[in-house]
Amino acid sequence: MASEQNWLDYDVETMVAGDKNSLWHHLKSHTCFKDNEQMIVVGGEGLKIRDIRGNEYLDATSGGVWSVMVGYGRESIARAVYEQLKEMPYFAGAYGTIPSIKFASKLLELLPRHDKIYFSNSGSEANEKAFKMVRLASRIDPARKGKYKILYRDRDYHGTTVATMSACGQFERKKGFGPFVEGFPEVPHCLCYRCPFDKTYPGCDIECARAVEEVILKEGPDTVGGFIVEPITAGGGIIPPVKEYFPIVQEICKKYGVWIIMDEVVCGFGRTGKFWGHEHYDVDPDIVTMAKGLASSYEALSATAVKQEIFDIFLNDTARPEEQTNYFRDISTYGGCTAPMAAALESTRIIEDENLVENSRKMGELLLEKLKGLAHLPNVGDVRGVGLFCGLEIVLNQEDKAPPTEQQMAKLMGNIVAEKVIVGRTNSSLPGLNTTLYFVPCLTVTEDELDTIVAAVEKGIQQTF
Repeated sequence: MASEQNWLDYDVETMVAGDKNSLWHHLKSHTCFKDNEQMIVVGGEGLKIRDIRGNEYLDATSGGVWSVMVGYGRESIARAVYEQLKEMPYFAGAYGTIPSIKFASKLLELLPRHDKIYFSNSGSEANEKAFKMVRLASRIDPARKGKYKILYRDRDYHGTTVATMSACGQFERKKGFGPFVEGFPEVPHCLCYRCPFDKTYPGCDIECARAVEEVILKEGPDTVGGFIVEPITAGGGIIPPVKEYFPIVQEICKKYGVWIIMDEVVCGFGRTGKFWGHEHYDVDPDIVTMAKGLASSYEALSATAVKQEIFDIFLNDTARPEEQTNYFRDISTYGGCTAPMAAALESTRIIEDENLVENSRKMGELLLEKLKGLAHLPNVGDVRGVGLFCGLEIVLNQEDKAPPTEQQMAKLMGNIVAEKVIVGRTNSSLPGLNTTLYFVPCLTVTEDELDTIVAAVEKGIQQTF
């Protein structure tokens, strides 16, 4: 009888060579480490990760892309996945499974104004589903005929497919991948520190929000059907809008019959100190998309939540097959995987039972305070954030807010890693402004760990400039 393979066995030098020879890494130019060894992560517990050489780091990025909400090493999630896989690993999403029904029901408890859940496997795909709903509705619903365009906001990011990149407000992420899909007009960003209108809050009349109406009128109200927006801009610099922003935007959208698609891929599941990022604002989105935190990245999963009136548009009552074109003819293969649902149910239980949303709020307030305590350093520009979702914009000087170079930012990041702390930063997104450090630790973070993170950043800044 053949013995089972031990998947945890490896030879260090074989893996290092395999990393260089076999892997095409995300986001990076491979020339940057063709002569240097890339970090290979092999283990983790809590907020600590361990690389293949035995070095240990405190991770302030929740897995690099802000998605490991409950920390590393959660055996109960692994056990939930194992038990589900033994029973039933997969069946197409055209059918029901027990974990998908259970998790959809749980999501609707957490989103009481929404009524139906569509599962897929990534944030990009969840947003694509929303785009397709807007576009199909513009063809089959007489009240929405022709309303196919979808607004997006400068600096926001909604995914890596061609359609979601068409709605991307980060030029460097889009560069070279066009031509893009027609019908995605841009509206201005809402970062007060670098106001696109050169105004100062609160005497600005919240022009960044009112500009949404100007774009709708320019495009033609009869052609605009959706506005996809992050509750708090994530990869574009961690930008919480002012409190007046979303009420103004929602009033405009209701006036012109524009569905608000709230992209909670990053902000959802307690990241901001509330379960959903949009709960910080007076706004009632029509569609909510989510990914990352659903299963704390122990498994891949995303979802698109809609209100009943949207779902009802796609109900098909016609008897003739040739007329059956008004239901939502869509599929996501991995939306039928059962293990992610099991992982998501257990991860959500942990978030609730361990009161991690409240910990995110409390530790987030402390983190923001500690980061603002670095304002005495001449290279600390703006500090902003909500919950465990904070950004620190680096400048050459505080007077004119001139940004440092890419080389200086790379040196800063290296100096912080040398302190055995990993933070994030704006990455190949905004020409000349990839200068915001990101602090997005797991929701389990402690005050002592925050002190370690901030001390490493302070030392890194002092050594760089």
